[in-house]
Amino acid sequence: MIKFIASDLDGTILQNGAQEIDGETVRVLNDVTKRGVLFAPASGRQITSLKRLFREVEQDLVYICENGALVKYQDKTLVKCAMERELGIAIMKDIYSVPNCEILLSGEETSYLMPKSEAYVHRIRDIVKNNVTIIRDFSEVKEEFIKISVCDLSGIAHSSRYFLEKWSKKTQAAVSGELYLDFNAVGVNKGKAVRAVLEHFGIQKEEAAVFGDNYNDIEMFHEAERSFVMETAVEDVKKHAKKQITNVAKTIRTLYS
Repeated sequence: MIKFIASDLDGTILQNGAQEIDGETVRVLNDVTKRGVLFAPASGRQITSLKRLFREVEQDLVYICENGALVKYQDKTLVKCAMERELGIAIMKDIYSVPNCEILLSGEETSYLMPKSEAYVHRIRDIVKNNVTIIRDFSEVKEEFIKISVCDLSGIAHSSRYFLEKWSKKTQAAVSGELYLDFNAVGVNKGKAVRAVLEHFGIQKEEAAVFGDNYNDIEMFHEAERSFVMETAVEDVKKHAKKQITNVAKTIRTLYS
């Protein structure tokens, strides 16, 4: 029996740019969590965004945030992995120098922006619904750097090669959506976070299922006996999962039918 489910959000549960969990997914998650199944949103998003998205799910969830750099359950921190500060500042200065690219710096409870446009602030604060703190200099951020993201408003495909070639040897770097590329500390990924959760709760790999669609989901696919990838994913990602699907909620239903 599947005792643990982890799922990516954007491009997986959230389709076609959606920013709210649909009613059927909420009903399915309420059904399975009431049976004792542990569910984890596993996302590059911050914890405050995830809690808002899953506010209608009645049972306690495990929150795998920031690509696995932060994992919380019942407000207890199970995993926290910060980036080296000087490296983070160097990356953010580089991001700021590239046209069309904006910085998204994740603390534990807020996103720090040094925006070039009000439209970017609107996107992160009002559409993605992150907690947002506007800064004018990196020195204003006193807490640890959990994750740094490039948001290329023209499409991350235009700049991902540049950033990956420059920084991937010093960070854990992965494209996480149409606009985003994420940098975490080396060794941080959703797969390690899933493994830590399974160990914490004494759940076996054979009792776990995971869902994803992008490069930052690849390590997660290898930590569960049942791994599902969206049919809309690129072929490089699809080859790491065992089965292709079109809908997360319907697939979860079949696991318990």
